Amino acid sequence: MSDYDTETPVTSDNFELQPSHPDINESPENATVVSTVVSTFEDIPPDGGYGWVCTFCVFMINVHTWGVNSAWGVILNYYLSHSTFPSASHLDFAIIGGLSISQCLLIGPIVTKANDVMGTNFTLLIGTGLIFTSLFAASYATEVWHLFLTQGICFGIGMGFTYLTATAILPKWFSTKRSFSSGLAASGTGLGGLAYNLAAGRTIETMGVRNTYRILAFCALGSNLISSLLLKDRPRSCTQPTQRTLNHRDLGHLEVLLVSVWGMSTDLGYTALIYSLPNYASSIGLTSQQGSVAGAILNLGIAIGRPLVGYISDSYGRITISMAMTAVCAVLCLAIWIPAHSYAPLLLFALLTGTVCGTFWSTIAPILTDVVGLNRLPSTFGLICLTLVGPSTVAEAIALSMVGSSGYLSAQVYISCMFILGAICLCILRSWKFYEIEKKASVEREGSVLDFPGYFKWMRPQKLFLLGRV
Repeated sequence: MSDYDTETPVTSDNFELQPSHPDINESPENATVVSTVVSTFEDIPPDGGYGWVCTFCVFMINVHTWGVNSAWGVILNYYLSHSTFPSASHLDFAIIGGLSISQCLLIGPIVTKANDVMGTNFTLLIGTGLIFTSLFAASYATEVWHLFLTQGICFGIGMGFTYLTATAILPKWFSTKRSFSSGLAASGTGLGGLAYNLAAGRTIETMGVRNTYRILAFCALGSNLISSLLLKDRPRSCTQPTQRTLNHRDLGHLEVLLVSVWGMSTDLGYTALIYSLPNYASSIGLTSQQGSVAGAILNLGIAIGRPLVGYISDSYGRITISMAMTAVCAVLCLAIWIPAHSYAPLLLFALLTGTVCGTFWSTIAPILTDVVGLNRLPSTFGLICLTLVGPSTVAEAIALSMVGSSGYLSAQVYISCMFILGAICLCILRSWKFYEIEKKASVEREGSVLDFPGYFKWMRPQKLFLLGRV
């Protein structure tokens, strides 16, 4: 549990503020105590209220960052099918898509510093401007390196300033509804992807790829601008300073390392899956429009699944449900995607897999809060994002290289194995959480932790399958 979850709310029953008392008015020590208690009282998450406005703002930011970015799968399929840039290889286009995600994650420390120096709203406005500039400039690209700079690097940096800032804000507004609100906001990725996959596929056919980019640019500008102005951060208590500086030694902690490996493995699978599906549709003889519909259905599944997964995980355990959903995604890839050689099975796979394939992005903030606490969330989240830079950059490149050498079967098995690895990491993390709970109970019962065994002595195969809510 985080520090937030263990705080005792200050009410009129257990604290009475009397400003007229001479000791309070005249004593600096008492004044400090009063201000500390009031600050702590103000720091209790409202679990609603303006938090729902912030949830909607983060939802819209996801629609117009990740949702817009997912349209790259449709644009990529167009470039691959029409040889728009004859000198560019499949690998070049794959790296462009990976760059947009990796740059978003790479600038995590810069975003954290910008929030401290310039404030939340100004940081969001910087990201909004960069996203518009990147998409509008991409419409004038005549060489593939223009896309590297615009669609890849500039868009990714803009997405980092908006998405990372918004993601770190939302958990501060909720406690018991933290996973549900995060899942609801994260569903914007799916709805945005659904809308923009269909819209991009249609506008490319009727208006061309250049006008498609310009439409995306202005849509993102309008929505992100409004969301940036409405989204508000909550102040932390002066008695509980937030850890802002990245500390690479955090990766030496088993629990943080497990979260990191879970993120890297599922990111390799998720990125390759969401970018490859439209092109896979073309490879089995479907039209480009059918491929864009398959990508849209995948995003529809994301929109349905993320709030549902968040709601269930608040009730049955965030680590447990995330582990189960990651494992289900691996099973779906093996059982449905591999034999899907026609339109109907592919749409079924896209819908079912969409509900579970992006579990990491919808639950990472609540899980990290449970693992390290709210105070360490910004710095640890930034560190986790840095570990995802490499996998995000090469994910689609690895998949396309496999497709080019031995067909889609090897890529499908590879993507499945990545989700299996992620599920294993969460299974071990779940065992670690039970260990921490038992150790804390032992300390409270006996007053000492000296006789409690270390984790690796404590862990047994049966401990990986304990029943309980974590």
